[in-house]
Amino acid sequence: MLSRTLSAGVTGVDAYRVEVEVDTARALPSFSVVGLPDGAVKESRDRVRAALRNSGFAFPQKRVTVNLAPADVKKEGAGFDLPMALAVLAAEGVIEHTMLDSILSVGELALDGSIREVRGVLSVASMVAGMEGVRLIVPRVNALEAAVVEGVEVYVADSLSQVVRGLINAELERAGVERNAIWDRADATPQPDFSEVRGQDYAKRALEIACAGGHNVLMVGPPGAGKTMLARRLPSILPELERGEAVETSRVYSVAGLLNENMPLIVRRPFRAPHHTVSDAGLVGGGVVPRPGETTLAHNGVLFLDELPEFKRNVLDLLRQPIEDGEVTIVRAAGAATFPAKFMLVGAMNPCPCGFKGDPKRECICSIGAIERYAGKISGPLLDRFDIRIEVPAVSYDQMTGEGDAESSAAIRKRVEAARSLQWERLYQTPAYTNAQMSAKQTVEFCGTDAEGARIMREAMEKMGLSARGFTRALKLARTIADLDGGGAIGKRHVLEALQYRLQGHLW
Repeated sequence: MLSRTLSAGVTGVDAYRVEVEVDTARALPSFSVVGLPDGAVKESRDRVRAALRNSGFAFPQKRVTVNLAPADVKKEGAGFDLPMALAVLAAEGVIEHTMLDSILSVGELALDGSIREVRGVLSVASMVAGMEGVRLIVPRVNALEAAVVEGVEVYVADSLSQVVRGLINAELERAGVERNAIWDRADATPQPDFSEVRGQDYAKRALEIACAGGHNVLMVGPPGAGKTMLARRLPSILPELERGEAVETSRVYSVAGLLNENMPLIVRRPFRAPHHTVSDAGLVGGGVVPRPGETTLAHNGVLFLDELPEFKRNVLDLLRQPIEDGEVTIVRAAGAATFPAKFMLVGAMNPCPCGFKGDPKRECICSIGAIERYAGKISGPLLDRFDIRIEVPAVSYDQMTGEGDAESSAAIRKRVEAARSLQWERLYQTPAYTNAQMSAKQTVEFCGTDAEGARIMREAMEKMGLSARGFTRALKLARTIADLDGGGAIGKRHVLEALQYRLQGHLW
């Protein structure tokens, strides 16, 4: 007997439809899975057999063949257990074939027949939203995650026997979740606030501009000056994720297996700070079956690299493509996977190995050669992709003990949100969200300066060595500064401040 049902696999962060076909024939008992299964899918044979038996169903003493179509796409993960078991039962007449016609299911089976959570359910639900008349069955743990997507009938189950009874009695359990209620489950963990940072007004201004336009920042300063402290407060002044951005970001975390019942949706902009020993696969993604790396987990948020020169140079250079393209494409023999990677890159480093080059109070003990080797760990092309490069000097005693509170993150965020709203209106119906993401054509259209500003930019290129990329990025930065001033035309003052952040020669 032949039966069919639907399931789904995930490539990158996108789901694709998989048709699960099961044929049972009178022959020596066997159970084979074809259709390019990986190790976890091949092991489904033992899980499905035990789950059926322990759920009160007899496993057919026949030759059982399972085909996962399309057969030329690598299948991975344990999410095919549940549809395999349902198709076997349909082939044996336990349930009607027609019951599975409008069902797409995913779920890992335990040996006792219970259903465990799987990765990528949010991506699967997004795919099902475009399939008319198809109902989705997911593990109960994944219910909130699947319910985020509108236009999908989501049903939940705790065990294989519960699904079978629900199909036979037409009483599948609907996921009783209000979609708006999911958004109310925002992370209530208090965020670090900029009011806790003493001094560093120049750095705060630069970081405000960076957040307003999505620009990359490099901070250089001695140990203990507050570089890490400033960076960790960036999410508190970034605008809240829009719903579309939240779903897009959550799909990444769903594929990575980082969503759960307590956090079914990413509602805050991510902040990722990998250790400097991270591998290339850990940073940009990879593996035999491609998985998202830190660049993708920082999508729509901040990627912070502390002690930047301590990272391997070849690992850092892998960032150049995602910074420009906003995505990472990983090619393997079995195919290619593309992950989104639009993030703000924030780096922090000391001016030299000991950290005290240029410090007025402490003597630098590094040789010229050591300083050059230290700075040389960051390639010129990567350095050129930092729109803002600032010094973060040591904080004085008076700044640390001065009276009065520093400006709060809430006050700064209002200005950032006002500038971002101008950009969203300007870049409406384009792939770009921020000034930093503007294309060359959009830069020409929206970043024109007055005559004085044009003269200053010419001098910067001809006399100060500003590269073509630096020229474009300086214009985008000037556009952001003008947006913080209300969104008018780019003037001399905006251009000068932008170049001030780009052309600090002693930093590179």
